Amino acid sequence: MHELPDTLSIAPPRYGVLGALLGKALFNCRRLTGRHRYDRFAIEWVQGLPFIIIPGVFNPRVLRTGAFFASQLDTDLVTSETRVLDMGTGSGVCAVVAAKRARRVVAVDINAAAARCARINALANHVEDRVDVRHGDLFAPVAGERFDLILFNPPFIRGVPKDARDCAWRSPDAVQRFAAALTQHLNPGGYALVLLSTFGDAADFAREFAASGLQVAPFAEREYINERISILKVTAGSVAP
Repeated sequence: MHELPDTLSIAPPRYGVLGALLGKALFNCRRLTGRHRYDRFAIEWVQGLPFIIIPGVFNPRVLRTGAFFASQLDTDLVTSETRVLDMGTGSGVCAVVAAKRARRVVAVDINAAAARCARINALANHVEDRVDVRHGDLFAPVAGERFDLILFNPPFIRGVPKDARDCAWRSPDAVQRFAAALTQHLNPGGYALVLLSTFGDAADFAREFAASGLQVAPFAEREYINERISILKVTAGSVAP
């Protein structure tokens, strides 16, 4: 079941000064203690499926966004007729989970190591015939193609990435370019699900979507002690979803 909130939560959680400091400390501690899981091979389990994480690739469980996103891909959302684009696929966690039901999934990542990792996980989970992994930036690898469902776990911190792995966290303009090109890659009735965190500027994404004439509605949300993760449903047109 989707965890549908009543309103769009784009403001930072109100934990107070001590709560905010604790949350930040926990976040930094988790990044430091989980660093070894970024720099060596690891196996993580998501939705009962094994995922091999290779060095240089975002771990879907260490920082939890990928695992949460994958947990929302149930049979109401993805069917055998759904054509899916998993943008910023990382380890391929959402692409693989979606491919267990969808007739075809295209997975894209700007990080070449992530594209390799996603291919490995498609093979490991026996969905390589339904997952087409491509290396490239945003919609460039799918020029001229349209989808029923676009999944995007974006770099939600604005800034210049320090290296290929950091592209999962930072970009100077990913939100603008995604919003500008989204409509031309959606089938009629199609939509995007975009995951955001209160560690980034969710309001910035909402502004860019509105400026591009897109409609935004809450889809799912989970709150942790130091972070709120939200998934937004983004559609084209003037009628709210």
